Amino acid sequence: MNHPPKKRQAKADRRRAMLQAAGEVFFLQGYAATSIDSIIERVGGSKRAIYQEFGSKEGLFVAFVSESANLAMAALDDARIEHQGLRETLVEFGCDVTSALLSPGFIGVYRSILTEALRFPELAKAYYVNGPGKAQHRVAQVLNHAKERGEIRLEDCDIAAGHLLGMLRDNLHLRVALGLSPPPGQKEIKKYVTSAVDIFLYGISAASQPVADQNRVAAKTAKRK
Repeated sequence: MNHPPKKRQAKADRRRAMLQAAGEVFFLQGYAATSIDSIIERVGGSKRAIYQEFGSKEGLFVAFVSESANLAMAALDDARIEHQGLRETLVEFGCDVTSALLSPGFIGVYRSILTEALRFPELAKAYYVNGPGKAQHRVAQVLNHAKERGEIRLEDCDIAAGHLLGMLRDNLHLRVALGLSPPPGQKEIKKYVTSAVDIFLYGISAASQPVADQNRVAAKTAKRK
């Protein structure tokens, strides 16, 4: 059944409100202590509406992680990549994903996963697959396309994507997750991300020579002497 545009928009807005409220409660209480009632207190509505939309608390959790990741990866959309260079694409993506990782909702989810992964292994797996794993896979695809165009040189785009995401998280994410620092503003995030992307691209540039190749050349030169 097709719904009128206004009705579809209202439904989408309601879903976003539920996910936002869930993220806020996960941040304050952790996954195990979070109840559907505590989410309803923030967003209104009924348990029935939440269960119809997400199926369960776990479904709500997975939806929050997955949709947060999708928003962060919007910069990697094929249509947008076609009109900008790799550096601009990765900086834009980096800013989006770092902002998402440092948001209160995602920090709460991250803390919950670290403390409850052994009790809820399927939840931990869902977090990785729908969040970091999804992001790494998409970045690897973008890097592979750049490799095919001759812009970069890489043996394994998936490993390189993991390196980039690790650089973006770094100690900044850890400090915020531990409560040692407040989330930085967008200006600071862009400065941090731009530095990480520039270092990353310098290492994989088609014009640069990998360290392993440099070592092989040096070894051959030494043998000739």
